[in-house]
Amino acid sequence: MVVDHQEFHPDLARAARVLPRSVVGPRSLPIIRFVQGTLSRLQRSPGIEVRSLPSGGSARIIRPEDAVAHAPVLVWMHGGGYVLGQAKQDDALCRRFARVLGAVIVSVDYRLAPDHPYPAALDDCTDAVDLARRLDGVDPDRLAIGGASAGGGLAAQLALRIRDRRETPPVLQLLVYPMLDDRTGTDGPAAQERGFRMWNSRSNRFGWSGYLGEADPGQVAPARQDDLTGVADAWIGVGDLDLFHDEDLVYADRLRATGVPCAVEVIPGAFHGFDLVDPAAPVSREFFRSQVAALRAAFA
Repeated sequence: MVVDHQEFHPDLARAARVLPRSVVGPRSLPIIRFVQGTLSRLQRSPGIEVRSLPSGGSARIIRPEDAVAHAPVLVWMHGGGYVLGQAKQDDALCRRFARVLGAVIVSVDYRLAPDHPYPAALDDCTDAVDLARRLDGVDPDRLAIGGASAGGGLAAQLALRIRDRRETPPVLQLLVYPMLDDRTGTDGPAAQERGFRMWNSRSNRFGWSGYLGEADPGQVAPARQDDLTGVADAWIGVGDLDLFHDEDLVYADRLRATGVPCAVEVIPGAFHGFDLVDPAAPVSREFFRSQVAALRAAFA
């Protein structure tokens, strides 16, 4: 995929000119983590309850201001290529979900690779679902799971684990430009990637390598799973200038081929993480509304 500035969405073209093609690698990881940690300590997030999870992670519980009994609940996983990020970075987004949907949000602060490779993060997300089902004021039968980028990949893995354990499936897996296939970006000339922003093949190889550790990717990556039957209904959203565009659409096709309903939203000219980079852009607001519509329908 060869991309120039003129092909970016008009709402995103200005940001695309200054954003890097990738943000993480072996050398930059400790620096970015230090900066994120510093910013996190400065961020004030009143009214959010934090609970430890048995597996080792933690969860941030965000309730709507006008909470009602038997509210729906969304278990949310942040992005960061499995190696970066904190649940706190999505506090504003989770508050928006809570306000618009009247839902309780359980935002997972899962353990990061490569310090904690698979299955650490997935175990944390599993414990977060168990916590969400037991929360006061929550309807456990109206539970959705979702996440962005690596968080979307974890949501897809979580949907598969819940199916394999024969537990009650979520009403929806909301997969926002999910990171699903460790094979993406393992071949092809780098010149084809000059239009990517925030995440490219080199970042992808680094993130997956740290997350997989010694695990068999055939047992971990959702895109490698032979059987997708019986998982939760899905919504997948991705930009057509995102490294994950092709793998996400293939996954959607495979879900539908096995009888799993899957809605797809493709945003022309959108790069990876565009809605988090510029949440006020009209195209980002519309992308959020599409997610809310899918969740509202599933909760209903």
